[in-house]
Amino acid sequence: MGPGPPAAGAGAPPRPLSLVARLSYAVGHFLNDLCASMWFTYLLLYLHSVRAYSSRGAGLLLLLGQVADGLCTPLVGFEADRAAGRCARFGPRKAWHLVGTICVLLSFPFIFSPCLGCNATTPEWVALLYYGPFIVIFQFGWAATQIAHLSLIPELVTNDHEKVELTALRYAFTVVASITVYGAAWLLLHLQGSPHMGSTQDVYDQLGVQDVPVFRNLSLLVVGIGAVFSLLFHLGTREGRRRQVEEPDEHSPLLAPATARPLLLWKHWLREPAFYQVGSLYMSTRLIVNLSQTYMAMYLTYSLNLPKKFIATIPLVMYLSGFLSSFLLKPVNKCIGRNHSGAFVYGAMSFLDKVANGLAVMAIQSLHPCSSELCCKACVAFYHWVMVAVTGGVGVAATLALCSLLVWPVRLRSCELQAPPPHKSPKPAMGV
Repeated sequence: MGPGPPAAGAGAPPRPLSLVARLSYAVGHFLNDLCASMWFTYLLLYLHSVRAYSSRGAGLLLLLGQVADGLCTPLVGFEADRAAGRCARFGPRKAWHLVGTICVLLSFPFIFSPCLGCNATTPEWVALLYYGPFIVIFQFGWAATQIAHLSLIPELVTNDHEKVELTALRYAFTVVASITVYGAAWLLLHLQGSPHMGSTQDVYDQLGVQDVPVFRNLSLLVVGIGAVFSLLFHLGTREGRRRQVEEPDEHSPLLAPATARPLLLWKHWLREPAFYQVGSLYMSTRLIVNLSQTYMAMYLTYSLNLPKKFIATIPLVMYLSGFLSSFLLKPVNKCIGRNHSGAFVYGAMSFLDKVANGLAVMAIQSLHPCSSELCCKACVAFYHWVMVAVTGGVGVAATLALCSLLVWPVRLRSCELQAPPPHKSPKPAMGV
């Protein structure tokens, strides 16, 4: 007898996610995006210009955060994969997302608030020790939320079209988050300075200790809005359980195909020249973005001597311009194509990006010419050359890395060396 009819629903494609489910997933990273915009744009400005800490102390705290983020990202990813199969009722990735969200909510406001128990006579190193644990907890929570949110995409959808759509929606809310932070910062600075007119107006146009409530309220607003969107994510997103391995039947192959095994392990990537080519390009381009975002507010304040409202309006204009230009990436990507994927590659590039950014900021802060005051005459030219020479030099390095990819295209030799030989069917037996 032939095989019976297929079971009902067997081989049927999974139903696509509803619009509500897609939007619920897309807002799951909104809190992280809000905090990231405020972290990179205003941390150095708040610590140095508002709290009057030294340039090296402010740079040290940013370096601590970047290193903590770089170390936590692969560790959280490893533990999240190990947790698959546990927390079956809530979902292992949503559980990690919840843990990360709680850490961010409880730690981020303290970073942009005055040191509790500190006064004018408190040594700076005491304040730095105070902020350190909150920064580490925040970066751990940020990494846990990011990894859990990204790893949910293959759990929610299966085909490439839906994965691209979820990624696009996620990026759209990243744009909204940055616009929200800069818009809220402009509003708070405007409201803080509006009652002061006349001769005192010039004083309130410059950043100082009087702006501590502005950054504290901005951080509270960020975590408040982010908490609402994180709640919407957990209410509207359902993490599907991994499919159990099906029992073999008479139609199942006895042996898995040889090509199912991974061709490259993490140690193989370290022997690939393409790994270092792409790593150099990725690191340099990320440094351009992060350093320009980090020092733009300092440049506007000390080199151009603009009123403090411009630390919100100029970053907003820059971000909107970058967002509009990103629409050109789709046709360019369609023409050029995409290569070089892998979990280890993404983890290594992310670690390299975060640590390099922290070390670069620390090196720049160590060269600050004003040792005993917030800014001097040399400070005006210092931030000018940071924006021109540092980002320009990194841009040259990115160009050279790109040229190396054009001269020596990405080509994975290990794949060719480890690829199994083509299967040859046995010769038929000769008849007697």
